[in-house]
Amino acid sequence: MADEYDREREVKEFDESRIGVKGLSDSGIKTIPQMFIQPPEKISGVASAADCVGIPVIDLSDVHLLDKRAAIVEKIRDAARNWGFFQVVNHSVPLSVLDEIIGAIKAFHEQPQAVKAEYYARDEHGGVTFSSNHDLFRSEAATWHDYISVWLSPAAVAPPSDRIPAMYRRELAAWDKHAAEVGDMVAGLLSEGLGLDPKRIKELSLLETRIFGGMFYPYCPQPDLTVGLSDHTDPGVLTILLPNQVWGLQVLHGGKWVDVKPLPGALIFNIGDFLQIVSNGEYKSVQHRVLANSHKEPRISIVHWFDVGNWSDSDEYGPLSELISPEKPAQYRRFTKQEYVENFYSKGLDSKSLVEKLKL
Repeated sequence: MADEYDREREVKEFDESRIGVKGLSDSGIKTIPQMFIQPPEKISGVASAADCVGIPVIDLSDVHLLDKRAAIVEKIRDAARNWGFFQVVNHSVPLSVLDEIIGAIKAFHEQPQAVKAEYYARDEHGGVTFSSNHDLFRSEAATWHDYISVWLSPAAVAPPSDRIPAMYRRELAAWDKHAAEVGDMVAGLLSEGLGLDPKRIKELSLLETRIFGGMFYPYCPQPDLTVGLSDHTDPGVLTILLPNQVWGLQVLHGGKWVDVKPLPGALIFNIGDFLQIVSNGEYKSVQHRVLANSHKEPRISIVHWFDVGNWSDSDEYGPLSELISPEKPAQYRRFTKQEYVENFYSKGLDSKSLVEKLKL
């Protein structure tokens, strides 16, 4: 009689090996380990909706012209309401900065395994981490990606610069500077879209925490059995995505999975659960996922997460009072930092669980 499958043991051995999914891919395996095989419902409907051209694309070249700004605000507001995702072009971040951060993160992941293993850690609360599947021990099935993360702000959780690997230290500093600036700009447009002062979102410390992610999706020999990243919504406020030109990101829209075509030089933004709640449901965080990579070329995705900061244990957040009226009552109850943190770290990636728990 065959031994019963021991998932806990397989996960532990994989984690302790420190090889990540790239190590598995490089080994030349033809079948993926059982711990990566997804339930059928998680990999259903892989095909993109044929009748949809993709997420909205918004040109920011005239954002500082008063007579053009209102039209840009309207486009971003509509995209945040109806899609939860949009791409921006002419955002002022130099193409060299984009190319260099993608190249540096790719180079890090493609180092010899023994070199990378020195950085391997499972720390989700600060510092610098290289690992595979942040929710490896909490998820129902692992997904086909490795990642690095660096907590950049606030200062209390940011690592000393010499803790960041030299091969992407300079590129990350340049990218973070520009990402913070363009994040502030887009948050201002989103704030105006709610009828608020453009500085309102930032003044609430909703952009105070910045976390960098360098995602690496290597070739998968059985992409029909797993995914690169499970379907989920982002728990924070706002996210910037910078992918290379290997496809894989899908967004759920109108009940169908829609492929996101990465435009050269564009940045992808998406709304997080926190902003959906603060906006009293005006803006939507939506499910998205990444398919397992069937290409020999790795998929690289640079991620910048913006989240609330300066949040004491006694503080509560909920829909902004300016957005509540008799005609539009609060859709969500207020919540504490402990509830927010426990909701994310108590389980694997999922979809809108915080929004669902807080809905009145």
